Amino acid sequence: MLSRNGRGFAAVVFGPAARVLVRLGVSPDVVTVSGTAAVTAAALTLLPADHLAVGALVLGALVVADNLDGQMARMSNRVSRWGAFLDSTMDRIADAAIFSGVLLWALRHLDGALGAWTVGLALACLVLGGVVPYAKARAEGLGMTANVGLAERADRLVVVLVATLLVGLGLPAAVLTAALALHAVASAVTVVQRMRTVYVQARGDSVALAGDGDELGGDGGTPAERPAPDGAARPAPDGAASTNGPAGGAAS
Repeated sequence: MLSRNGRGFAAVVFGPAARVLVRLGVSPDVVTVSGTAAVTAAALTLLPADHLAVGALVLGALVVADNLDGQMARMSNRVSRWGAFLDSTMDRIADAAIFSGVLLWALRHLDGALGAWTVGLALACLVLGGVVPYAKARAEGLGMTANVGLAERADRLVVVLVATLLVGLGLPAAVLTAALALHAVASAVTVVQRMRTVYVQARGDSVALAGDGDELGGDGGTPAERPAPDGAARPAPDGAASTNGPAGGAAS
């Protein structure tokens, strides 16, 4: 929901900056890589150092600004498959950095069962954050689609970053643990949904192929290609003369 509805807001906020960067000749690829580097640096320095409130605000701004490179590409007519690939790859790095930062914070600042749960859930989010987009990309690579899911990337990140901000402002650490649990469950459900979607499409392809085989005679061959019963004459190939004439003599 946020991924769809947030595009208009991001276009209004970052549109002027995108136009300036395009006029300056800045490449959208440079903005993509620079944004990922900024997210990685902020996540791995601010969060482990217990600057949760500042870290969440900085990361939130950078995640929203991730829309900037796409706007620049459209303005400069530089939309390409390479740009889409680069953007998706950098998103995976940024997500991994955010959850690594949360994991390191939990290791350094939480003890006992709460710390163990938080570390485990952050690790689960880190792993599932790679599986969710992989399932979609693999489906598309096989000629199918998997555009389903309980929550998209933006929805999941907002939940975790808002919880991080609230804990940084004084709420119990359990709030962040619960947010990580919600993120992990949403990601796992999304993986299952995409697997089911691809399974249905693959089963449909199998049924269609089986139907084509039935039309060709059940075993996939034409009547002329199937062996005739023992002792029965076999039809000659199209265009070939019979080896026997009408009276049993040689063909002319």
